[in-house]
Amino acid sequence: MAINTIIDPELAWQETALCAQAGPEFFFPAPGSSTREAKQLCGACEGRVACLEYALEHDERFGVWGGLSEKERHRLKQGRERAGR
Repeated sequence: MAINTIIDPELAWQETALCAQAGPEFFFPAPGSSTREAKQLCGACEGRVACLEYALEHDERFGVWGGLSEKERHRLKQGRERAGR
C-alpha cells in the first residue's frame, strides 16, 4: 500500500536541503563557535534562498539558515524593513 505524502510547498526545499545530511550542531554551534563550515554547505545548497526566506518569515532566531547567522539575518531583516519590503 502506497502512502501519499503531502508536502507543504513552503517546506519543499527541505526535501533536498544539504543540511539534512549534517547534524544539527553543525548549524546550531555553541556561542562563539565558527559558522564558516555551515555557511559553506549552505552556499552549495539549491534550497538556500527558500531556507533563508523561511527563517526570515518565521523569525528564526538561532542557528545558520540560508547561509546567514542570527546577526546577519537580523541586519538583513532591518534593511528590508527600512527599504519598505
